[in-house]
Amino acid sequence: MSNIERGSTNVYADLGLPDAEEMQVKAQLASKIGDIIKQRKLTQVQAAELLGITQPKLSGLLRGQFRGISESKMLECLTRLGRDIEIVVKSTPRSRAEGHVSVVFA
Repeated sequence: MSNIERGSTNVYADLGLPDAEEMQVKAQLASKIGDIIKQRKLTQVQAAELLGITQPKLSGLLRGQFRGISESKMLECLTRLGRDIEIVVKSTPRSRAEGHVSVVFA
């Protein structure tokens, strides 16, 4: 019988990747970009043109291959898809020494 280990909410951290937090944020942004494209019933060609990226790059992004795309570019994609972006910087709780980045979709 094998042991089952409960993971965290970040699969990249569970895999021990050094840029786990950044990858988690990018995954959340890519997922939202994909959701909006589906809601708007855009083809990948139409969406890529709107977002200012190539269709192959968009296809990769939607399949989770986003290492070559910056968070800044992904935020720009969301604004081009009609979303407002709000960045909030706040103090960390005393229980944590370092801050972290999270994405909240309203």
